[in-house]
Amino acid sequence: MTSVVEHAEHAHAAHDGEHSWTDRKYVMVAVYLAIMTGIEVGLSYMHPSFAPWLPTVLLCLLMVIKFVTVVLFFMHLRFDDRMFGLLFWSGLFLAIGVFVAMATTLQIWAK
Repeated sequence: MTSVVEHAEHAHAAHDGEHSWTDRKYVMVAVYLAIMTGIEVGLSYMHPSFAPWLPTVLLCLLMVIKFVTVVLFFMHLRFDDRMFGLLFWSGLFLAIGVFVAMATTLQIWAK
């Protein structure tokens, strides 16, 4: 009969084998994030006359993509229990909803 500690150590060792990433993979994710940051910097200088809201929307979209990438790979949420993922996603969607409501309210006040 195995003890609870032995079972937990075995489960942890098996779990570590599932996501043993090499340094190269982490560097690739970091390069991807650096490219996304370069795109964001370029967008911040863009001032289109046809859709002045477009850079802001694209910057917010890229911000969310980078945030999710960092959380999934560098904070290892991708490899954690599904409950942690559910908590994270619900918090993210709540924060996005609050931001959209605030931005909408500010645009209405500006008119």
